[in-house]
Amino acid sequence: MVLNREGPVLVEGPVEVVGDDGTTARSDRFVVALCTCRRSRAYPWCDTSHRRRKPAEPRESRPDGRSGQDHHDQDQEGEEA
Repeated sequence: MVLNREGPVLVEGPVEVVGDDGTTARSDRFVVALCTCRRSRAYPWCDTSHRRRKPAEPRESRPDGRSGQDHHDQDQEGEEA
């Protein structure tokens, strides 16, 4: 099994998936992509609908190019404060 943060779960087949309502879906493919975003029209199988999701807004940025969310700030001489 391969977990992908922005995409489907890849599972070696054949695979049988039982839904919340008890329905069963089966695939005999050697690798199956299971939808995790619930946008797929072929759910529980992935149809790449997750690719149409809008990217996250960029975090607050600083003039030095670093994110404003850094936990380790440095003073002007480059040493940790």
